[in-house]
This record gives sequence, C-alpha cells and structure tokens, in this order.
Amino acid sequence: MPGDLALAVNEAARWDGLVKIAVAGATGVVGRQVGDVAVERGHEVVPLTRSSGVDLTAGAAVADVLAQRLGGVETVLDLTGTTAQSERGASAFFGAVTQALLAGEQAAGVGHHVALSIVGIDGSASGYYRGKQHQEHLVAAGATPWSVLRATQFHEFAEQLLGFVRIGPVSVVPVMLSQPIAAREVAEALVDLAEGGPVGRAPDLAGPEEVRMDLAARRVARARGMRRRVVRVPLPGAAGKAMRSGALLPKGDGPRGRQTFEEWLGA
Repeated sequence: MPGDLALAVNEAARWDGLVKIAVAGATGVVGRQVGDVAVERGHEVVPLTRSSGVDLTAGAAVADVLAQRLGGVETVLDLTGTTAQSERGASAFFGAVTQALLAGEQAAGVGHHVALSIVGIDGSASGYYRGKQHQEHLVAAGATPWSVLRATQFHEFAEQLLGFVRIGPVSVVPVMLSQPIAAREVAEALVDLAEGGPVGRAPDLAGPEEVRMDLAARRVARARGMRRRVVRVPLPGAAGKAMRSGALLPKGDGPRGRQTFEEWLGA
C-alpha cells in the first residue's frame, strides 16, 4: 500500500485512539516493557526481530520483508542496541539499522519514527555514544517525521555492570554517576510519543535521583545473594572522566521518573 493511500489509512486509524506500532528491539529490556504498555493500552504491536524474520543489519536484503511487515503501521519505535563499543562498530550497527528502517517506512507509508537515545552523549569520547549520535543524525536527516527521546541508564544497568568484566568471583565496575530510571517508565514515555505526532527532540527523561552506579552494582549483588566482589575502577581518558563527573546527568528541567533505585531493587 504505497505513498498517499497508506498515509491516509494510517491517519484514519488514529481516530479511534489506537495505533499499530512496530518495535525494533522488541526483546530488549525496554522493548519488552514497551510491548506490555502498548498492549495494555489496546494498541497492536508488530515485533521487528531476527526471531520474527527481520534482520535489520542485512541491508538491502531486508527491504522487501520490512516493507511488508510495516504495512498499516503508524509508528516505528527503534529500541535496538549493540554490544559493539568502538565508534566504528557502533556507528556501523546503528547506521545499518536506521537506514533499513527509514527505507522500509518510506515504502510502507509510515508517518512517525521514534528512536530511543541516551542523555549526555553530545561531545562524548565514548565510541558507543558516538554511534548513537550517528543514529540521531540519520533520523533527523531522514524523510520520515521523527521523535528522539534521550533517557538516562535504566535501573537494570546496575545488574548488567556486574557481568561486563568478570575475573573469577570479581566484577570490575567503572565509577559512574547517573540518574537511573525504571525501564517501565521509559516504555510509558515511548508509547506516549507513539500515540502522538512527531516532536523532534523530546525533553530528556531521567530518574528521580543521582546514583553512583558502582555502589548500585554492589547493592544488586548483595540483594541477589551473589557471591561476588565488586571492584570499582575509574576509567581513564575523557570518556571515563565524563562518567565520573556527571556529564551523563540531565541538564536543566525535564520529566523525571517516579521509582527510585532502592524501590526498584526491593520490587
């Protein structure tokens, strides 16, 4: 259903308040929560995952499959991530995924592209964050009307840190100051954006309080009964300094989550 006809059908679907949402990264921490929130609100969710037959890194090979899968979709949410930490690897991943999604959206007449990004990535020396900047630039330059939501790290990140660098019973965790937020609250904000029109760069979303993530990782290990020693290490270079100094904290006013890290841990 190409072009104007698809857009007209999509617009008509909004009259009943319900939308058909495609989710790239539907099996991730936030992706699963987005699916739950969207279904609870009565929306239809289309997962875009390898397990559902869509490999977004496959370039032109995925174009036809993606265009078919996006038929009738009003909004695409890009929640994808990669384990690549180098600028080259992260940029290649986010570039391939974003270009594939934008091409499929144009073919299917999708009217809104929403990408999840990270607070504080501007000017960062982190290769991963530069990859996210590349993603944002491609989205802003694309033909699909767009929204980008930057959020701080999720509460779940503290537990993920325990597995990044493990040496026997020891977890090496970087010193990092963040303002973590519940993944569920990020999901709610993303579905809010999907229900509305494109806004460009949305206000940054952060949790209710600042937290040292190395200390949070220790709290997780203790609460989970893990026999694990957490060793905090200040990372060298500009990226490490930014993590320690609060460069990844939100600047100015903006929406704040409700659930604290301790409340999340207790739940």
